Amino acid sequence: MKEITAFYLNGCPYCRNAKAALAELVSENPAYGEVPVHWYEESESPDVVQGHSYYYVPSMFIGTEKLYEAQPGQSYDEIKSHVKAALDAAMA
Repeated sequence: MKEITAFYLNGCPYCRNAKAALAELVSENPAYGEVPVHWYEESESPDVVQGHSYYYVPSMFIGTEKLYEAQPGQSYDEIKSHVKAALDAAMA
């Protein structure tokens, strides 16, 4: 199982939705709770951010491979779908 590195910003509504979607997915499928997801506030973790290419948050990676980068206007359901895909990739 691979680890997911996720970047967010405090106050970001898309980030809040991604974290809520993650919690909902774990409640629907407890196996997702086994995936290590490490959240980093990008302004507080510049050393971790370095080497990861993204513009929008939340963004999720396995290593430096981008699995998900939010886009302005995404709905909760769209975000949840992308978070699920990232979890599935980590479990593959």
